[in-house]
Amino acid sequence: MILKELLQRITVLETSGTLEKEVAELVFDSRKVVENSLYVAIKGTVSDGHSFISQSIEKGAKVIVCEEWPSEINDDVTYLKVENSSKTLGRLASNFYGNPSEKLNLIGVTGTNGKTSVTTLLFDIFKNLGYQSALISTVEYRIGEEIIPSTHTTPDVIRLNQMLAKAVEIGCEYAFMEVSSHGISQDRIEGLHFKIASFTNISHDHLDYHGTFQNYIYAKKRFFDELEDSAIAITNADDKNGLVMLQNTKAKKKTFALKTMADFHGKVLEIDFNGMLLNFNNKEFWTTLTGKFNAYNLLLAYGIALELGMDETEVLQAISTLKRVNGRFETIKSDSGIFFVVDYSHTPDALENVLDSINEIRTKNERLITVFGCGGDRDKSKRPEMGDIATKKSTLAIITSDNPRTEDPNQIIKEIESGVQPQNYSKYTSIPDRREAIKMSIKFAEPKDIVVVAGKGHETYQEINGVKHHFDDKETIRELLNLMGK
Repeated sequence: MILKELLQRITVLETSGTLEKEVAELVFDSRKVVENSLYVAIKGTVSDGHSFISQSIEKGAKVIVCEEWPSEINDDVTYLKVENSSKTLGRLASNFYGNPSEKLNLIGVTGTNGKTSVTTLLFDIFKNLGYQSALISTVEYRIGEEIIPSTHTTPDVIRLNQMLAKAVEIGCEYAFMEVSSHGISQDRIEGLHFKIASFTNISHDHLDYHGTFQNYIYAKKRFFDELEDSAIAITNADDKNGLVMLQNTKAKKKTFALKTMADFHGKVLEIDFNGMLLNFNNKEFWTTLTGKFNAYNLLLAYGIALELGMDETEVLQAISTLKRVNGRFETIKSDSGIFFVVDYSHTPDALENVLDSINEIRTKNERLITVFGCGGDRDKSKRPEMGDIATKKSTLAIITSDNPRTEDPNQIIKEIESGVQPQNYSKYTSIPDRREAIKMSIKFAEPKDIVVVAGKGHETYQEINGVKHHFDDKETIRELLNLMGK
């Protein structure tokens, strides 16, 4: 693409060199520079891309986008000075790939919990309705029938536009993507044109990155603040910060709720481990998904589908055939009658939702055993909170390792234990080895007991000292049940 065309709708403060250059590739990582690349120097949290400008030129970059002029200017290179390189990269990426987000209906879902479930449910609903779609989620990226392993909840803006361009090319009309607070803060959605932006809920998470809960709320809110007036913003009116998201948005405002009046209102009429009888806007239907949090996820997916012009009856029929999302309240029943629930819940709010949902369903004759841990190198403030929740709401909590990463698993466990209230000291034990912890839960469980294995869900690895080892909760449960004859 010719540089002059690439710069449409982009503000450049100063220019040095010709704009008639051909750009073969967009890069912001100097290691990926090829001949005739445009290199964007970004000031990151770890390193400053401006330090790698000369290295990029040596490797063949012919255009440099930067916030500060380098000390040496190469006559063969075009330099463009901009106010914010990170935001400019988003707009360049959109232009480079033909502004794909304007050629399909792009739906973004943000919030602490529920992003993966809602985007995956929408992808499955629209597939059921006969539409080709794209899915960009924590679990996987899908473009029509093609499945691509996921690397980030919200990929970098170049990769995003590449995938959206491919979706347009194969005829997709819709794209459903998770929008993380990191992605918003790091301008990974800059330049994208959203048809609908939605908010699930917010609770303590990622405070290691955002610093304060207020900053975390602001990161989510920024998604809505920057929407165009042609967009639709849908928020959870039951969440105490739900309406905050709509305060400054230019988008058309919509709400969904189970407890309060809303544009999309739901009720849980019946609930058990096999599913729920729900009522959405005075229409009753059955779903095999269960748990109140899933009622919220389904209600948001329903609201989005209706805002996109889908037929209500067809949407409800599609919802009633949906299967559970990988690693989200997935159930396994042993031959001896022990009931296992594998869930990705790795925040206090998500863990509480899962345990509350089970406690609503169970008759109290069954015991509830919870196996969980907390990830290393992540927000430490949630550890004691999760220790309190698990021991308060379970018959027995087994504290173990999640992904300790570079931290000492025993230290993480101590921090979780610090939140356990004195009256619940007798209700927990700690086993750092995750396989052994799951084994202990099986040994302890009797027929009809419920065992929740929380924290990793769809993940098929455990990261210890920076090394990823194969570990799949569902696989481990089945293998141990088989070994132990249960």
